[in-house]
Amino acid sequence: MLDLRSVVTNLDEVSRKLSRRGPGVDLGPVVRLAAERRTRIAEVEGLRQKQNVASGQLRETRDAEALSALRAELKKVSETIREMDARLAEVEAALQAEMLRLPNLPHESVPDGEDAADNVVVRTWGEPRRFDFSPREHSEIGETLGILDFARAAKIAGARFAVYWDGGARLERALGSFMLDVHRERGYREVLPPVLVNRASYVGTGQFPKFEEDVFAVARHDLFLVSTAEVPVTNLHRDEVLDASELPKKYAAYTSCFRSEAGSYGKDTRGLIRQHQFQKVELVKLSRPETSYEEHEALTRDAEEILRRLGLPYRVVLLCAGDLGFGAAKCYDLEVWLPGQNAFREISSCSNFEDFQARRARIRFKEGPGGKPRLVHTLNGSGLAVGRTVVAILENFQRADGTVDLPEALWPYLGGLRRLEPPG
Repeated sequence: MLDLRSVVTNLDEVSRKLSRRGPGVDLGPVVRLAAERRTRIAEVEGLRQKQNVASGQLRETRDAEALSALRAELKKVSETIREMDARLAEVEAALQAEMLRLPNLPHESVPDGEDAADNVVVRTWGEPRRFDFSPREHSEIGETLGILDFARAAKIAGARFAVYWDGGARLERALGSFMLDVHRERGYREVLPPVLVNRASYVGTGQFPKFEEDVFAVARHDLFLVSTAEVPVTNLHRDEVLDASELPKKYAAYTSCFRSEAGSYGKDTRGLIRQHQFQKVELVKLSRPETSYEEHEALTRDAEEILRRLGLPYRVVLLCAGDLGFGAAKCYDLEVWLPGQNAFREISSCSNFEDFQARRARIRFKEGPGGKPRLVHTLNGSGLAVGRTVVAILENFQRADGTVDLPEALWPYLGGLRRLEPPG
């Protein structure tokens, strides 16, 4: 959430920055409600002052007629204050709702642009393999190997689910363990959070109220399945004041993730790219504001390290302002090369939210006992999406005979399995 005072006092600058995201962000309701809030607060304060004066006069007055008039005046003032307090509460609730609707301001280093076509490739790594046969897509490879079963998944759950068998299940499990081990080596603390969270957690990270339709809800309990471990892990420190010496905090979590994929119908209907349920290792950082962009670069390199160790060609893409996520001030996408699709596809997004999430979740820090609390900066990124990593391995390391070689980095996690082969 943006800072209300900053929005109102720097209206032109905030409006200019938000316009970089594209049309549709209207600051008018915020300005009007903020002005009404100031007016209402001043009116209530004036009435309370009048009430205090009348109360003092009431204690000093001995004349019965004057006492009666003062009591009547006090009753009228009290009723007016109650009415105005109720209206002030309505205005503040409406103002809060409008502030939650506003996206974050793009960082000055984010390029201008309207959509993904205007994103900027920052660097590439690895050389895409040249095949002497026509490479197949992962869904065909997985079904031929007998390790991916979309038909049975549809029978038991519906579209956009998968059943992993045998070597496929082992590969998925191995990838999660491998990723966590690499990130622990790089200073992240492993955490296993709940995958059911309350509404406050989703509001705290910026997904609610705007993206509530994308989330699976357990209505009877007002709980929600996590769309990413970013939500529970960031909220571990909601409403806390940390000591500055604890920063940066670095967490790595491996969880199932659940997304309704609202609005994505017709996109990636086959395979593992766009599933309702998938596994992901998420990296979360809480940082001092002064060093958050250094931490952002480091977090991106941490996610890249997984792709490098697996030998998967990829590129790092800086998102333009028009393609930036709702809460992000700056974001790099890691896009892995998929020869079966002859395209780069996103496998991780690494974002710096600055204090956007921390203001919602009230995550602060201070320098020592006498320090003034300040908002932390929050960052996160996939390190990596496990299902999409399976996709990349199947497509990049497939062989003409239908087998798939497994990356050497995973061998210690696979109990001797080094190649996926068709059954029988």
